[in-house]
Amino acid sequence: MNREQQRPPVPQAFTQALAGLSRAKVRQELRIIEIPAPQRLAPFALALSGEVTAVAHPRHGEYGKEFSRTPFLSVDQDLATGRFILLYDPESQDLWNGNFRVVTYIRARLDEDMGQDPMLASVAWSWFEDALRGREAPYHSAGGTATRVISESFGQLAHEETSVDVELRVSWSPSGTDLGPHLSAWADMVCTFAGLPPLPDGVQQLPMRRLS
Repeated sequence: MNREQQRPPVPQAFTQALAGLSRAKVRQELRIIEIPAPQRLAPFALALSGEVTAVAHPRHGEYGKEFSRTPFLSVDQDLATGRFILLYDPESQDLWNGNFRVVTYIRARLDEDMGQDPMLASVAWSWFEDALRGREAPYHSAGGTATRVISESFGQLAHEETSVDVELRVSWSPSGTDLGPHLSAWADMVCTFAGLPPLPDGVQQLPMRRLS
């Protein structure tokens, strides 16, 4: 019997979850690709990687109202990246309190002023809660960490400016069977970390030319 024949069949619940993810609504600025999934966390898993590839500079809209003002860096920098991992264990796991678990990671570089804000970690966690609430994605058993990383350069690199990154690592257990809203919520989080302004439902932000 070869290795392909030894693999257990994919459970219907996991197949339905993948179908739900395929229906998730995400902003066009976020590029998502599938990456190799971890093998030891659960019998079945899917992993996605996302990064913001374009963002508007502050400018004036149709009614002369400025939008896209953000304390984040300009488009010439890496804005935000993230990972979304869906785990499924037919036998459940005690820590999950269920069969499914979503594990995410988001990292973004901030300007130095915002990076020094003592409330930064709390704000990052509130973005997580707001995103899931905004997408009506029910969940439970959430836990995670928000970390501020300050990098200073010395010696031959002393000319480089101090950089401040924020990282959010959080996992939660979906309460429902539709996983699409959970992926949409994660995508919203990545875009928020990148400094993109929120958009009304059904509205897409126009793509902007990268400026030097």
